[in-house]
Amino acid sequence: MSEAGFVNAHTHVYSGLAPLGMPAPRQAPQSFLQILERIWWRLDRALDERALRAAARLYVGEALLHGTTVLVDHHESPSFIEGSLDVLADACQELGMRALVCYGATERNGGREEARRGLEECRRFARANSRPLVRGLVGLHASFTVSDETVREAAALCRELDTVLHVHVAEDRADVEDALRRGFAGPLERLAVLGALPRGSILAHGVHLTRDQVRRARDLGCWLVQNPRSNRANRVGYPAALAASDRVALGTDGYPSDMREERRVLTLEAVAHHDDVRSAHARLDAGHVLAAERFGPPETICVMDGARARQVTVAGRAVIRDGALLGGDMVAIRAAAREEAPRLWKRMETT
Repeated sequence: MSEAGFVNAHTHVYSGLAPLGMPAPRQAPQSFLQILERIWWRLDRALDERALRAAARLYVGEALLHGTTVLVDHHESPSFIEGSLDVLADACQELGMRALVCYGATERNGGREEARRGLEECRRFARANSRPLVRGLVGLHASFTVSDETVREAAALCRELDTVLHVHVAEDRADVEDALRRGFAGPLERLAVLGALPRGSILAHGVHLTRDQVRRARDLGCWLVQNPRSNRANRVGYPAALAASDRVALGTDGYPSDMREERRVLTLEAVAHHDDVRSAHARLDAGHVLAAERFGPPETICVMDGARARQVTVAGRAVIRDGALLGGDMVAIRAAAREEAPRLWKRMETT
């Protein structure tokens, strides 16, 4: 039976090499911020063009084989900003994946100049990109890692490019507490007051939003994206308030793009937290509505064989036939990733 293929509404393609032996931090993290500081922010700082290319081709190829036909990516590689979105877009176009890409501008390493470069990468890519399968968005890493000036610049760039913002919102209490210290009612309100939430903007997580805030996000026309595996692993909580909106999609936040596994964990988490399972399951299909706002009709056909895709067509192009990727050699892609991973882990030691 054919279907439209899955939409992964929030992920980090740059994490593609992580399953290939990424070393544990020397000190076990005791909080979400320590998880970022000791693992993920070290990984993104270690990325260079070569590592990112290997990660992207592996992640995108495996995603297609899991039946995912749209990725909504949120990217950071502070040591390789200019041109980084081209690496991601090339992998998607080559292998046959529709994708929305952005650079998550931040001030956490190099201050305002780092943020300026991140936003400029969003601008450069959106204006130069001619790949039919890929679109550019504007990105901010998270509210707590940027100043009001950077948020305003992101808002202006959304207007200039006539596109939307993709940003982490209220994944952890730290984001909420930062917004309160800055004089706002929360990170959602901060982004809204500073004009950075055009209709259709994509807000990842929302774990620590209230039901009233979720309704406000809905009324603003924003999407929220739940990421059950990541939220469970990071112990940030369960976003029960997301039930107050029907504009909620499902993402993996850098976990492999196996959306059936994401839905399985969503079911377990929804039951454990007394959420409405039927409403939660609707989030997987809601991703198609999100994608259609940016791409138009799906134009994808996917036939699954258990957990793997047997046939996939994207925008009229066959990308998987008889369970094999057509746009690239997965054996070679996996081999290149295994070869590149140890070099990346070595770079992580010095970041």
